[in-house]
Amino acid sequence: MQGNLNEIDIRSILQLIELGQRTGQLFVETHSDYKCSGLCVDETDRHNDCSDRHCWFIFFLNGQIIYAANGDNSLSRLSDYLRHYQIQVQLDEREVEHLKTLNALEYAYLWMLLEQNILNPIQARSIIHSLVYETLFDLLNLQQGNFIFEVSSALAPQLTTLEIAPALTEMIKQVQSWKLLYPHIQTPDQIPVIADIVNLRNSLPAVTINKLQHWADGKTSLRQLARYLNRDLVTLAKAIHPYIQQGWVQLLTNKSKKTLDLEENRKRCILCIDDAITICTVVKSILSNLDYEVITQSNPLEALSLIFKLKPDLILCDITMPDLNGYEICAMLRHSQAFRQVPIIMLTAKEGFFDRVKAKMVGATDYLTKPFGNNELVILVEKYLSPFCIKSNKRDTPLVDSVKDRVKILSQN
Repeated sequence: MQGNLNEIDIRSILQLIELGQRTGQLFVETHSDYKCSGLCVDETDRHNDCSDRHCWFIFFLNGQIIYAANGDNSLSRLSDYLRHYQIQVQLDEREVEHLKTLNALEYAYLWMLLEQNILNPIQARSIIHSLVYETLFDLLNLQQGNFIFEVSSALAPQLTTLEIAPALTEMIKQVQSWKLLYPHIQTPDQIPVIADIVNLRNSLPAVTINKLQHWADGKTSLRQLARYLNRDLVTLAKAIHPYIQQGWVQLLTNKSKKTLDLEENRKRCILCIDDAITICTVVKSILSNLDYEVITQSNPLEALSLIFKLKPDLILCDITMPDLNGYEICAMLRHSQAFRQVPIIMLTAKEGFFDRVKAKMVGATDYLTKPFGNNELVILVEKYLSPFCIKSNKRDTPLVDSVKDRVKILSQN
């Protein structure tokens, strides 16, 4: 049995296999959206060629599912599930090649873990069920592609079987729920990152914030996160959906993540607007030593046009200036869509409640009283710009440590 998904859908194919109590394997691949659109028929070619396409395998015994795999024929997917049980995949190339000759690589590795008593049967069954449901979720979302079902001997040995009808019913509900999250959430491969930590802290318990900061690291996709936590993808997506709607959490694609990585590698630009040349000089001296690009401007009118040209990552703005004061500059910028989220820190020689309230009313992010110390300036700037991480072989130093190190650097200068 083979054909095109434009002619028959995945649901009907699986129902036919169940009705006929077939034993064998179903191979499905997408076409047109991927580099290679031809249907692989030869088993060796399938495993060799699926790296540049999207393809899946489902293995059956008497009309029931015993296992499902994606086409990359690696242990990366299984490694994510094993992480939940604090088990790491450790194989050299020779062991991987040997397991490939036995049967599906993931399946063979699972059995090896069982035989070595590293994984127990309940854990292994749970992982297989998750792999099957994940595969069904992907296939039920497909709009086009090719398939072929081959009658063959069953994958052995068997650890578990799943009836097709109840599995289909459950996954169809999952797919329907998933579609309701569109357009905020579109694919399982999107990567959550925190976009507005201030609003999150004001609205959520500290425990929830800590979890979000741990997992929304800009590296882990929604699908990986569901695997790590041993939760189904849709439940996880529903939990994070409200924060995405608010704009407090954003989702990156792999392409946008690469752009973000390039963005993070560039120097952060800070514009300091103050009619006092001395303040501009001090700010530039302090922050330039910490690898920021610092631009200063003593003329507030010229500064306004400079802002739209530079698009700085953070603005330090004096309140009391001739021609145009800091309140007016801040209010103007907040009316522009491009600068609504840019941190604006007001600088003033006054320490008064009224000035702070007025600064907040025009949209200022924070407030710094002159004269200020080096430490005060550094900590406030670091609070609103992306954390500076000191790379080591073991970990990335968190923000609190990086600020201490920066202050220490300043004290040595």
